[in-house]
Amino acid sequence: MIGALRTPEQQIVTVFGGSGFLGRYVVSLLAQRGYRVLVPTRQPNMANYLPLGKVGQITPIHANLRSEASVAHAVARADHVINLVGILQETGRQRFDTLQAKAPAMIARLATKAVSFTHVSAIGANADSESVYARTKAEGEAALLEARPDAVILRPSLMFGPGDSSFNRFASLARMLPVLPLPGADTRFQPVYAGDVAAAIVAAVDGKVPTGRTYELGGPEIRTMRQMMEFVFTVTERKRTIVPLPAKAARAMGSVLGGLDWLTLGLIPDELVTTRDQAILLESDNVVSEAAAREGRTLQGLGITPTTIEAIVPGYLLRFRKTGQFDLKRNTA
Repeated sequence: MIGALRTPEQQIVTVFGGSGFLGRYVVSLLAQRGYRVLVPTRQPNMANYLPLGKVGQITPIHANLRSEASVAHAVARADHVINLVGILQETGRQRFDTLQAKAPAMIARLATKAVSFTHVSAIGANADSESVYARTKAEGEAALLEARPDAVILRPSLMFGPGDSSFNRFASLARMLPVLPLPGADTRFQPVYAGDVAAAIVAAVDGKVPTGRTYELGGPEIRTMRQMMEFVFTVTERKRTIVPLPAKAARAMGSVLGGLDWLTLGLIPDELVTTRDQAILLESDNVVSEAAAREGRTLQGLGITPTTIEAIVPGYLLRFRKTGQFDLKRNTA
């Protein structure tokens, strides 16, 4: 194994999607371990939000998943490759088919030097799903395994952590609306801390994760969408009314909002937009399967103790309280 012959400082890890929400956790942990990290991005000059490392340890480079030449350059010297790229909504030239169905195998095919390939998909990936998101996630997994049978595939549930688009979005909605129409109110999720997912990814780079397998990563508790919203209300000290939306109504609302968002060129606040495809996703539970739990293809199976939402989420939702996080009376009580 390469890890037994060379130190992390002598190895290069290319992280596609390294400038995104999960990517920043992954890049930070890799840097702490000593790896040299390349972060392909369409705009390297805008990647000022990457974690800090030693001088020259973390380097943003130009690459576009629609350009094989740029991808080949990004992985030419990589000892390890990580793919975190995924989108919840198509915008402009960012398409599900390109980024989720085709890109994973294309990257793997070009990364001829890499001794490991770690790919982050999602619980709910399903080739037979009505959701284009879920279907292209499954297509990407299948194509990747054909090109790289020894790849490690990680499927997280809903991820949380500072900067997330889940609990932050819930809190924004609670601040804006007195009544919240809620698609998938009774759909179950297993929220997982992004830092725990990043730990699993870095363990795969370290060679500590059995390869050629698909892992499902969930937190310690299962909660419905309604329960997560109510948790946010408690933390932000707001009273709001939840109106569960039936599946047909949620799909119709998604079609209208998605269409308006497209017509206005994305001017509708992101918090208010739930597309039809997302409404379809919210019709199915998003939890670790019994098979994955039984076979140890989970965080616990990898020796990682999942973090609770109570331990992390309140710390970054305090700003959504009416009196904010700098309430002098509260802080001096």
